Amino acid sequence: MGGIKTHIVSQNGNPLVITEDGGINVSLIPHPPLNEVHSVLPYREYFKNGASTDMRVNGATTNVSFIVPADPNYTYYVSSLNVKIADAAAKLDKFGALTALTNGIEFTWFTQETGSLVIHEGLKTNLMFFRMSSQVPQIIDLSGGGADAIIVTIDLASLFKNQWGLRLRKGTTDKLVFKVKDDLSTGLDEFNIIGYGIKL
Repeated sequence: MGGIKTHIVSQNGNPLVITEDGGINVSLIPHPPLNEVHSVLPYREYFKNGASTDMRVNGATTNVSFIVPADPNYTYYVSSLNVKIADAAAKLDKFGALTALTNGIEFTWFTQETGSLVIHEGLKTNLMFFRMSSQVPQIIDLSGGGADAIIVTIDLASLFKNQWGLRLRKGTTDKLVFKVKDDLSTGLDEFNIIGYGIKL
């Protein structure tokens, strides 16, 4: 059976054209939709273990998870991560200034249907965070007194070719997790991660 032929035109009569390979040519408007049904809100949240954002914990014997969970009322799209590891005399081949970790920091995306998808099995050095970000490695002296910091922005939207990032659907058990699997309780000045994106 043949398909039903239809013609789609704009309000001023311009027809919708489908190319030979099945594509539709469109152009981006330079502003958000004017008749938005849902308000798109900015989103920012620290990864937490309970109420704590301080990832300097001992996860060597019992791993410690820091989580951004789904929300009962909003769907989150986490498009980027900001990682801060502050430690005097930090070097790229170390974690802060600690010897490269044995097990590392595991990064996973958990969805209610499919369970855990491991994005990185073990981030063990400062350089590995930079490698995941495709950012030019640099160490920043925050205080002028040697309290060096690794500041890394990981663009999840670009990394996974999804303009909105990783989705955490409202009312589900979806979550992003950084699991500490080594003893980071001593030696670091600061370690935390923030997720950025939108919620609707």
